[in-house]
Amino acid sequence: MGVSGRAFLHALIDGETDRSRLADLSDPRLKASRCDIEAALRGFPNGHHRFMLKVHLDLIASLDAAVTAIPVEVAALLEPFRHHVTNLMTMPGVSQTMAEVFVAETGADMSRFASADHLVSWAGLCPRNDESAGKRRTNHLRPGAAWLRIALVQCAWAASRKKKRRFESLFRRVRGRQGAKKAVVAVAAEMARCAWQMMSKGVSFEDHDPAALDPKKAERELARIVSKLKSLRYKADIAPIAAVA
Repeated sequence: MGVSGRAFLHALIDGETDRSRLADLSDPRLKASRCDIEAALRGFPNGHHRFMLKVHLDLIASLDAAVTAIPVEVAALLEPFRHHVTNLMTMPGVSQTMAEVFVAETGADMSRFASADHLVSWAGLCPRNDESAGKRRTNHLRPGAAWLRIALVQCAWAASRKKKRRFESLFRRVRGRQGAKKAVVAVAAEMARCAWQMMSKGVSFEDHDPAALDPKKAERELARIVSKLKSLRYKADIAPIAAVA
């Protein structure tokens, strides 16, 4: 479907069958040799073939026109909410397309959700309430806004790869206990909570120091190091370093 390919197809539709004249239509940037081009153009197209080629090319042209027109229409409809899209894009892992999906799915009016957790529940990013006789039968996600959940999970995968950031820290903590899939859902839910706050207050995203969000991280790291030393049959006296006056 490149420049040369379309030129060949349009010429075939118009009735041209001479391989040499068809090869003359190739773009100079085409890397194939002229012999290879003529060999590739060998065939016996009939009227039915030309008709079907025209039908398919017309269909592709209409789809290309739609692909060009849809972003223009989306941009015009989202113009009143452009500040929300811009603010959401400050969150790690959120592209312009994902921000537009969030605004389109939620309507940008956060007052319809009583709290951030209500938005998380509506998006289907929390376990369903499936408990009987004090026993939880399943912890699968509850039904929700499928398109929004898909978009948030994709954003969460991207955000979890941003080193030394809030969502990456959350992903690592949950993954160690419950695995990567549940960890990414936890990140997606946290991103939904942040988006609710950002759109409610009309502010951009502010990241926090992962150490401040997880004050016990240093203790867990120290316990891991001590355990590793013991497994190597070493003993160490651990004491905090006095603060410098």
